[in-house]
Amino acid sequence: MSEGVGFCGSCGTPVGAGQAAGTSGSGGLAPNVAGALAYFTIIPAIIFLVAEPFNRDRFVKFHAFQCLFLAGATFVLFFALGIFAMIPLLGWVIGIVVIPLLGLLIFAVVLFTMYKAYNNQKFMLPVIGKLAEQQASR
Repeated sequence: MSEGVGFCGSCGTPVGAGQAAGTSGSGGLAPNVAGALAYFTIIPAIIFLVAEPFNRDRFVKFHAFQCLFLAGATFVLFFALGIFAMIPLLGWVIGIVVIPLLGLLIFAVVLFTMYKAYNNQKFMLPVIGKLAEQQASR
């Protein structure tokens, strides 16, 4: 390539661009993408807490911990509602109305936190967010 050329003649890559835009270098994922993927299930969240380039990034760790705490709180909540759902009459209301609506609400929260993480924002859920922040700063 001749000097002063802004783009590669064969592939069109900008001169001096050593890596693709949006990648973090060693991990292959930008922190915002990793933070959003952490909410997909608990599996990516656990992987990001263990995998080497991500477990040092506070942003990714925050979202991974927030996902795990949200999953734990959801499990406890649905377990408790399942116990109350065994009560006649009250159980029907819980099983038919409360549990499906709560499931949709939690799904919406997960989508919202994924959106916020993808936009490089650290949205802290009540109670869970503070715990995640404490864990991510360790």
